[in-house]
Amino acid sequence: MKKSARVGVLTYQALKKAIEKKEITSRAIAIDDSQIQPASLDLRLGRTAYRLLSSFLPDKRGVFDRLTTPDACGVDLVMYKTDLTDGGILEKGHVYLIPLMEEVRLPSDVHGRANPKSTTGRLDIFARVLTDSNPRFDDVTPGYKGQLFLEVMPRSFTIKVKTGLSLVQLRLMAGECVLPDVQLKSLHKKKTLLYDADAPVSPEGVNISKGLFMSVDLSGGADGVIGYKSKKNSHVVDLTMKDHYYVNDFWEPVTKNASRTLILEPEEFYILSSKERIRVPGDYAAEMVAYEAGSGELRTHYAGFFDPGFGYGANGEVKGTKAVLEVRAHDVPFLIADGQTFCKLHFERMMETPQKVYGPKIGSSYQYQGITLSKQFKRT
Repeated sequence: MKKSARVGVLTYQALKKAIEKKEITSRAIAIDDSQIQPASLDLRLGRTAYRLLSSFLPDKRGVFDRLTTPDACGVDLVMYKTDLTDGGILEKGHVYLIPLMEEVRLPSDVHGRANPKSTTGRLDIFARVLTDSNPRFDDVTPGYKGQLFLEVMPRSFTIKVKTGLSLVQLRLMAGECVLPDVQLKSLHKKKTLLYDADAPVSPEGVNISKGLFMSVDLSGGADGVIGYKSKKNSHVVDLTMKDHYYVNDFWEPVTKNASRTLILEPEEFYILSSKERIRVPGDYAAEMVAYEAGSGELRTHYAGFFDPGFGYGANGEVKGTKAVLEVRAHDVPFLIADGQTFCKLHFERMMETPQKVYGPKIGSSYQYQGITLSKQFKRT
């Protein structure tokens, strides 16, 4: 079988062409240009949310078939439906399935991967994409033709969402896009992928091993705040709002201590930040991959995709941006320390240079972030 000549993540202009060729379509409202990011496409919620008994994977069946046909044990997964046209409530701790507006007809050499958007992760919303006859979440197989579905479970806050809102983004790619360590080290020497404060991290100081490692910052700023922990009981968060809610109504500030350590309480949700500042040159994208501490008791992110230009700008004018870390400890209290290795990034080559990159010019919200909560909260 002849291998594809194409290698890399599809860019803004390639995604536009894919839409023109009907490889990406929408049955309802036409795809808007604002959905097309430098290296991904925002996927929009459809009109109906199905409250489920539990999560599931379709495996060798269609997603709708699995919903409407009880399995061998007689289990009907759908409990009720919620209309999202004018806004609908998704309760904390409950599982929902929402058919997305977009459908795909991918070429045989193109596959996809979905990630929660930054705002989704920072609100502790567990969101992952399903496709027909697929035993994996967030994976769109080469040549897939069909609908896309989103499983959503709000974990910290009850949320209000609306048809057309985007919780996840889809990257399309061909071939093996992830840079091996040798190329990643070379890229850091040429472009400087990490800064420590305002100083580039030296080639000898960068930690690269099947990806680029970053550490956690528990040193605190002038106000001593090192992060935030979500409150147990709070009001509904309407995801259509911006700069609307008071932080203290939903979050508890976490302040530094003399030892610059923090004990993560089991099943509590924290927003922290990296110590280093990350830069993603325009010809590359990056994904923060699952980094477990050996026995699975710590998860360090829920949303981990960085568009070309994140912390870099169009021409390298930005001297890095901190990565926000969405953290949850499992099973036991877990001690972390300032500067501790905490997350890992894979860098992926783009198929070509995108016509636009991440930044304020395209409405990006987090180019100059520190410990930044989602855009629904007031920034003081």
